[in-house]
Amino acid sequence: MCHGLMDRVLGSCFHSSTGHGCHDVRHVEGEARQRREVGKCLRRMMERNCCRIVAPCLPHPPTPLLSKNPEASQPSISSLSPNSPQSDQTLENHRFHGRFGMAMPDPTAAVIPRPDGGDDESVEIREVWADNLEEEFAMIREIVDEFPFVAMDTEFPGIVCRPVGAFRSPADYNYATLKANVDMLHLIQLGLTFSGPRGELPALGAGRRRCVWQFNFREFDDARDIFASDSIELLRRSGIDFRRNAERGVDARRFAELLMSSGVVLNDSVYWVTFHAGYDFGYLLKILTCNSLPDTQAGFFKLMKIYFPTVYDIKHLMKFCNSLHGGLNKLAELLDVERVGESHQAGSDSLVTSCAFWKLKDSFFAGSTEKYAGVLYGLNAENGVSAH
Repeated sequence: MCHGLMDRVLGSCFHSSTGHGCHDVRHVEGEARQRREVGKCLRRMMERNCCRIVAPCLPHPPTPLLSKNPEASQPSISSLSPNSPQSDQTLENHRFHGRFGMAMPDPTAAVIPRPDGGDDESVEIREVWADNLEEEFAMIREIVDEFPFVAMDTEFPGIVCRPVGAFRSPADYNYATLKANVDMLHLIQLGLTFSGPRGELPALGAGRRRCVWQFNFREFDDARDIFASDSIELLRRSGIDFRRNAERGVDARRFAELLMSSGVVLNDSVYWVTFHAGYDFGYLLKILTCNSLPDTQAGFFKLMKIYFPTVYDIKHLMKFCNSLHGGLNKLAELLDVERVGESHQAGSDSLVTSCAFWKLKDSFFAGSTEKYAGVLYGLNAENGVSAH
């Protein structure tokens, strides 16, 4: 039954070579439930080692868009030089042992991990490269059901072009900027922090070290690709080695195959936690669909609703907390969240995002944030991605 459903639904999902890939959303909503069932089937089959998903090749990055005729229907784009500085902010309980020796925390575990605590509370940022990608995803498949809150952060080459022309709203301008840059550029790093319903992190191995995942991608080439110079310099100072990424990094196509079958996407029971995350989700959707982003916000949010049914954007939540302001680092300072690892590396930032979310939820929202789900800061609220 799984095979038949996969053939029918994935057949419509992965035919980007015809120009009608997943971002053609005319029939997407009607198949959303089926696609989620496909995700579950793929996950079960991967766990039994009886299938491998073969995703289509990622399209070649489009050339920088040039200014178009003012009468053209699509907004024109003004490209910046490869070394141009980025002018604004880069949109920021039972115990169980699986086959990988993973120990689930008991109900008395600390809600927020202590980076400076004892061995049982230490946090490890697990670096993921091409040679350990499959093993790390196998671990993720084991823990996602018990730790369904997924805090995410990405690092990418900055903002290199901006649209020109008339827009109906600031949100339309923001999305046009997002699409132009995501379509043109490559993801550099992705951080994922999984947590349980009380904020607890999964623990691995006999040492029960709490863990966070950091995926390093190979596609970005600083000698070839366009980028915002201040963004890349910031990442270099933060410890990202672009040569090592090129040599050892994860292939985005294989990452997409494994993410599709992991139970992390296409799953109504997984809750994504982010900070100013339009670009983060843009890059993930580009990888998952093997295509450019949809032309409209409506198309973008329809895809969001399928792949990431429930999303919390902390930057949106902060609008309802009068005493909170600023970026992720400022928020962490205000909430007294301690950092593990380097700032502006995706694994460390995803952990800070996770800890900040749980402190916000308990301190400002009386433990309930459901009605604030589905809004990405800077994009249209009425196109919310929540399943509610």
